[in-house]
Amino acid sequence: MSDNRDLDATWKYHNGSKHSFLSLRSHPHFLDWDNKPLPFKIYPTLAVTRLPKDFRQTGVAALSAIASPGVAPPGEAIPSLEAVAQLLFFAAGVTKSKKYPGAEVFFRAAACTGALYEIELYLVCQDLPGLPAGVYHFGAAEFGLRQLRAGDYRPVLVEATGADPSVAQAPLIIVCTGTYWRNAWKYRSRTYRHFGWDNGTILANLTAMSTALGFPEKLIMGFVDQRVDALLDLDARKEVAFSLVSVGQTQSVPPPSPGIEPLRLSIVPYSKQEVEYPAMRQMHDASSLALPEEVAAWRTAKVLLAPPPAKGRVTDLEPIADDALPPDSLEQVILRRGSTRKFARVAITLPQLSTLLDRATRGIRADFLSPAGMQWNDLYLIINSVEGLAPGTYYYQREKKQLELLKEGDFRRQAGYLGLEQELPADASVGVFFLADLHKIAAACGNRGYRAVQLEAGLLGGRLYLAAYAQKLGATGLTFYDDDVVSFFSPHAKGKSAVFLVALGRSAV
Repeated sequence: MSDNRDLDATWKYHNGSKHSFLSLRSHPHFLDWDNKPLPFKIYPTLAVTRLPKDFRQTGVAALSAIASPGVAPPGEAIPSLEAVAQLLFFAAGVTKSKKYPGAEVFFRAAACTGALYEIELYLVCQDLPGLPAGVYHFGAAEFGLRQLRAGDYRPVLVEATGADPSVAQAPLIIVCTGTYWRNAWKYRSRTYRHFGWDNGTILANLTAMSTALGFPEKLIMGFVDQRVDALLDLDARKEVAFSLVSVGQTQSVPPPSPGIEPLRLSIVPYSKQEVEYPAMRQMHDASSLALPEEVAAWRTAKVLLAPPPAKGRVTDLEPIADDALPPDSLEQVILRRGSTRKFARVAITLPQLSTLLDRATRGIRADFLSPAGMQWNDLYLIINSVEGLAPGTYYYQREKKQLELLKEGDFRRQAGYLGLEQELPADASVGVFFLADLHKIAAACGNRGYRAVQLEAGLLGGRLYLAAYAQKLGATGLTFYDDDVVSFFSPHAKGKSAVFLVALGRSAV
């Protein structure tokens, strides 16, 4: 059995990786630029198969794609090589680059902390039109695939996920992994939280694009970790499987599970040397599942979260009508998306904010969420400048589509402080803080729940990014002073934990 039920691990890691005014000054971190990690994983001994880039435009508006998670259509839905390429490019492909003195930075389709891109994508598929069955690594640098194993290895993932129906019926499963050092170079032990955030923003793009292409998809967090790592030939001291996504639907029955032999493939070193941060590896090990029975227990666990009844003044959301939504396609929005570096201190409208919240928080198909889509993260807002709303702090009553006023006032200064004393959340029109009841989540789902709640926050944050840029607004994800965030929103947020922060508004540049 694993240590998933030893809940001390969650609190040891979470409390140990908190930011505070004192901790950042007591333990300063200086970046070793000469040792900055390579932003790509490269297998020097494997040939690369280039993917096509002449994508068929879906024509699906971004605000429609992010609001309608893909569900199973009648019959089969099997992606072609061109569809696979489109999924990968708009989820994690290189969309632009910028040269600086002595370096070139490659920006990707989804936002990532520090532009370090520690999340890698792998494919496990049956024979697809234009792509033989196999296990593949997606090389973002070359926009291509390298085959790690030839043959249909989907049964390994069916077994590892406890025969999850969406995996058993999927012609394609995408595995997302996290590479410790590539992010820890800058963020040290807090990197394990970033795995969830950065994987989540990729999944926001991936699930929206899957929907736009007409493929059902489902996020899977319950699986036997060692089995998936072995399939991908990962060195678990350096890189680990974090989430799976089933894509498409097939009626065919997978063949018997093939054996998995170690490959021991060499990769190009990321840096001259890597620094160990044991806390994040310990957290991953403690949240790992070792047996199919543990996967089954994870999948049947129920987190009972009930939003508190509103006590303050409420404002109904006024989302933009479907027939008046900005028509920009998902592809256009992803290519336009960035992370806002400076916000103008100007107001956005209530319909714009309403559309952001409404579209970002509609249902997520995931094995840890109920079909009703009750989400684990609560959204608290500092509203600095929104037409039709008094400045102040708010709680989003998701089920009723209402904003509850907690405290009226000008909190720009406090927003900047909570966001690690940065100008971005102070200048933004709105700061959206994700908080969650980790006590209930861990009690129901064990340490694995900690992974899932971080990932959900990243996915919701990624949707906020897309919904903002679809409306010609800006967005940026930020880190924060953990306990100060909870204290600021208390007593309403008492007992919860800070998980993520996204600032929204009009870009100043």
